[in-house]
Amino acid sequence: MAKIMPSAMMQRLIYWLLTFMLYVPAVHGLVQGQSHAGTRNSPPNIVFILADDAGWNEIGFNSDTNDYTPNIDALRREGTSFTNFYAHAVCAPTRAAFLTGRYPFRTWTDWRSEDFGKPSYLDMLGLTVARNAEGEETRMIHGLDTEEKTIAEALANEGYFTAITGKWHCGEWLDEHLPMGQGFMHQYGHYAWGIDYTNYSIPHNAPAKFAVYDWHRNQQPIYEQGYTTDLIANEVVQLLSTHDALHGDQPFFYYVPFNAIHGPLEEIPRYVDQLGKRYAALKCLDDAIGRIVGALDQYGHAQQTLLIFTNDNGGIRQNMNAPYRGTKNTNYEGGVRVPCVMRWPGHIKKNSSNDALMHIIDLYNTFIAIAGGEIAQDRMPDGIDMSQTILSGQGPGRKEIVFEVKGSVRTPCIRQGDYKLIGEELFNIREDPFEQLNIAGDHPQIVQTLRQRIEEISAERPSLPSLDKLMSPALPWVYGQAENANAPAWLQEHITAIRAKQPQSWPPGTTPWPQAPKDGKIIYTGDGR
Repeated sequence: MAKIMPSAMMQRLIYWLLTFMLYVPAVHGLVQGQSHAGTRNSPPNIVFILADDAGWNEIGFNSDTNDYTPNIDALRREGTSFTNFYAHAVCAPTRAAFLTGRYPFRTWTDWRSEDFGKPSYLDMLGLTVARNAEGEETRMIHGLDTEEKTIAEALANEGYFTAITGKWHCGEWLDEHLPMGQGFMHQYGHYAWGIDYTNYSIPHNAPAKFAVYDWHRNQQPIYEQGYTTDLIANEVVQLLSTHDALHGDQPFFYYVPFNAIHGPLEEIPRYVDQLGKRYAALKCLDDAIGRIVGALDQYGHAQQTLLIFTNDNGGIRQNMNAPYRGTKNTNYEGGVRVPCVMRWPGHIKKNSSNDALMHIIDLYNTFIAIAGGEIAQDRMPDGIDMSQTILSGQGPGRKEIVFEVKGSVRTPCIRQGDYKLIGEELFNIREDPFEQLNIAGDHPQIVQTLRQRIEEISAERPSLPSLDKLMSPALPWVYGQAENANAPAWLQEHITAIRAKQPQSWPPGTTPWPQAPKDGKIIYTGDGR
């Protein structure tokens, strides 16, 4: 480790020195009460914070007993909780849906990039693990199609500075699939599914069973010391502190997808002696969100910023999502109904709740509307402009959510009004939100109507994109094809040391990753990695 420290420290020193030099005039302006953010007449800033794998009742304002999230709970008091806000059942589909405003089946992002290296997932498509030119078993390259218009691209068109700090999970290899090829002007964080919080590696690269380095700024590998939850917050605070000096009155869109509290949960820097790993990680996440909110206030941006906190899917255990049924990777309420709070002082009602039906795809249309733009693109979004619902509480919400269609990893699922069909099961969510009573036998006509709707929208799924591009080498040093081609010596030494400590073999029929869901259900072991 000693060999990489000087390089890491020098990288960090140069970065902060340059930004500080540009930051000095902004400090003077703040001291003189001349913050642009508080006085400009322009569209609002947008900060979208996405947690990872947190359960419904693990967030304090949804629980009578959990008190791990005082900063998130404060946002609830300062804003509105949206109690019928839905995501998808697992990480990548939710992220792609947010970025495009389109249901994931339209982009085949209901299948994650890593699924195309996992035999149990490939078997569902009638495929087998590919081999590259070197004869290595490897994954087929899959990511968010660069032809999709992302919310970053749409807001950049409206004059926004766009940044992502955190987890991407919409493609980890080709430049066209990475954040700066999808509309983000600044990138920080990791590309793939679940990073080790202190050594910055992804534990496995299915079908390869060893770690890959995955920590980047502006799509160049960097080494830092610290806990990723804290580092992501540091980056946001730094962006906020220098924004006026670097960008003047330009509004900003910060997408802040934390990897917390997704596994692997190894070394947690605080609270472990009091709470255990999972809830120590959650409390560290809450600390980080508190720092971001504090920086918005400190640098004069709070009044001009729409701030949203939500989660990408349900927790990995049933008890984490109680009273709702189900877990991550299932379409029961516990897998897809997520905590959501929005704050914009003077525009969104304080300490209130709204039960309008809303889906994460709706944020695409809503952000564009709030920014003063219009939807102008060939591939039309499935989202609905919910700005009036959010700002005045008057909108009716949406009437339908399509969670899955045929050809997905998970069981087809749709909600229309009060009724939700999951495979063969029908529930009245208004009367039975915990999905305890399957009423399919009592309402055959409703079942038939919803099945027909699933058939209709399933027919809109495009053909499977070409999978002829393969990851080579099968086990790269670092994600990002161009970055791997020039992986520095410190990185190679770092990841070699990590791999040496990993299991060197696995018993037949076992893998370091969970197998594909069966009958719409999945069982996670350990921390869900």
